[in-house]
Amino acid sequence: MCYYNGQKVTRAEYITLMELEKSIKNYEFLNRPVISAFEYGGVAVLKPNDVRNNFDIVQMEWGFIPSYLKTRADVKKMRSGYKDASGKFHPPLTTQNAKGEELLLPGKMYRKAALKNRCLILSSGFFEWRHVHPINKKTGEPKKTADKYPHYIGVKEQPYFYIAGIWQPWTDQETGETVDTLSLVTTAANPLMAKIHNSKERMPDILTDELAWEWMMDDLTEDRITEIATYQFPAEQMEACTVEKEFLKSADPTVPFIYDDLVALDMPTSPAQTSLFG
Repeated sequence: MCYYNGQKVTRAEYITLMELEKSIKNYEFLNRPVISAFEYGGVAVLKPNDVRNNFDIVQMEWGFIPSYLKTRADVKKMRSGYKDASGKFHPPLTTQNAKGEELLLPGKMYRKAALKNRCLILSSGFFEWRHVHPINKKTGEPKKTADKYPHYIGVKEQPYFYIAGIWQPWTDQETGETVDTLSLVTTAANPLMAKIHNSKERMPDILTDELAWEWMMDDLTEDRITEIATYQFPAEQMEACTVEKEFLKSADPTVPFIYDDLVALDMPTSPAQTSLFG
């Protein structure tokens, strides 16, 4: 979580975001309704300039590549898993998401990036699955295998919003290819996301405009980095709907779809968040 993100931005929204007039024709990657992290492709990111007084929208490869990997072949082994010389299988290491609580732990591959290379992932909404265990008619007990219902989640009255990210450049030592690679920061689920992503109870680290700017631009203490990386966006400011199980194949994957056998979510309405601005 989260592995499917939308980045669909209109021209008007883009101009507002950048606070200046630029042609959107050079940024076709800002018009994709679903981006799968498992494609390890490009995702739109707000990246500060060297002096941190402005930013650019760039593409980064979704899937943080540790510096100890030297070639694309090494990266493929990490992402797909591999057998070593003795025949032992090493499972894949997924780096598309990074837990906010663990970014700065000693020895963590994300530590340097969290300290120096913080960015924002632009999102118009994301997708997550709710797991429901149907009742076995013979035994009356829940079945072990859950049915999965995809949901589309966004922020109320906001066509786009910001998710905390960390990045670092990586160079293939054989080919010389250099690419910026990215992990999306996740935090503990708020009450709404705990009901939707009920298998792991995690959510993207969605930030307010003020926190987004602070995360990307300011020099932060380690404590403050962890505070922002573990921020829980208020559940009552979010909205969600179920979508078709084959939404990835749909022309518009965000269209609501009602499942007759699924009890509707009880959407949170009362504030229960602690401010970071106190």
